[in-house]
Amino acid sequence: MADKRINLTLRCSVCKNENYIATKNKRTHPDRLAVQKYCPCCKKKTLHEEKK
Repeated sequence: MADKRINLTLRCSVCKNENYIATKNKRTHPDRLAVQKYCPCCKKKTLHEEKK
């Protein structure tokens, strides 16, 4: 069985810069990924969401 992991880009919800690359299993987590990460442009921790 092939692995269903996909690469995705995380975008800052404040300044809209694409700062991180992550992977997720599409089969077990079909919803969008949203995590608190450090944004170097905002210079603080902000919500980073999966790019559309």
